[in-house]
Amino acid sequence: MSLGQWPLEKANAWYQEQPWLVGFNFIPSTAINQLEMWQWQTFDVDTMDVELSWAANLGFNSARVYLHDLIYEAGAAGLKTRMRSFLNIATSHGIRPVFVLFDDCWNQNPKLGMQPDPIPGVHNSGWVQSPGSSKVTVPSTWDVLQDYVEDLLSSFGQDERILMWDLYNEPGNNNLGMQSLPLLQAVFRWAQAVRPLQPLTAGLWADLPELNQFQLSASDVITFHNYEDAASLEKQIVYLKTNGRPVICTEYMARTRCSQFETHLPVFKRLGVGCYNWGLVSGKTNTIFPWGSPKRAPEPEVWFHDIFRRDGTPFDPREVEFIRTITG
Repeated sequence: MSLGQWPLEKANAWYQEQPWLVGFNFIPSTAINQLEMWQWQTFDVDTMDVELSWAANLGFNSARVYLHDLIYEAGAAGLKTRMRSFLNIATSHGIRPVFVLFDDCWNQNPKLGMQPDPIPGVHNSGWVQSPGSSKVTVPSTWDVLQDYVEDLLSSFGQDERILMWDLYNEPGNNNLGMQSLPLLQAVFRWAQAVRPLQPLTAGLWADLPELNQFQLSASDVITFHNYEDAASLEKQIVYLKTNGRPVICTEYMARTRCSQFETHLPVFKRLGVGCYNWGLVSGKTNTIFPWGSPKRAPEPEVWFHDIFRRDGTPFDPREVEFIRTITG
């Protein structure tokens, strides 16, 4: 156990108090990235309300939601006001968020203001890193990042509507590798110094042994990503459970990679593992298209991620009925 990490007994007692966590990674269909979701000019409460109601109708009880440090830097009070609005909407639908603070995925140079239009056919063409590769490796730029972590966790750390804090999504992505470890370590130090009532985590996602070892040694609850078949999923869960902590999968479900609701939800339920599929409504992120899809690709016959079209009709009605049945 590292300084500040919850003891095993506390982590497991917390998990025993939760329902089976069945959730999704959420961004409203009208936003291409975290900036467009949270900037005041494009903060779309009406769409969030409608789309979260569809999720609740499936039996989902949690949502993993990405924040961004640049929104905080542009106006901390405004971001916190919008977070409270989002929490009010989510709570009205029985959904508890997991907030993600940093992310090494996709476009490396985030900028405030009007965000680009989606590139037709291209998966996540406008998603942005936080804070961005040029800051990850430069500690002299981290003062505002520390303020961001400490202020949000101080402001919301006793808010029971929040399930968990996912401090750093896929550290080392975008060829950063071990260069992300110092910032990851710093983020945990800052968060553990505040010590909110909610657990802290950062999910394992790739074969990066030193990063993975730190994440296991610092996270209160073990989280991970798996976009492989059900046999791979079960093998990874069994291995991660040897650490003695609760295990939650914060990303799965890529239909054309044999990661599907019908194959994976029964594994999660049987093994007592919380789970968050990627995507809810087909929108500006273009995540119905697979990774690496070419420009102007036609709509795939089998969607990669997401469940609903923008009008609320499901991609696959039988899949939706299965979800409702297994969530009860």
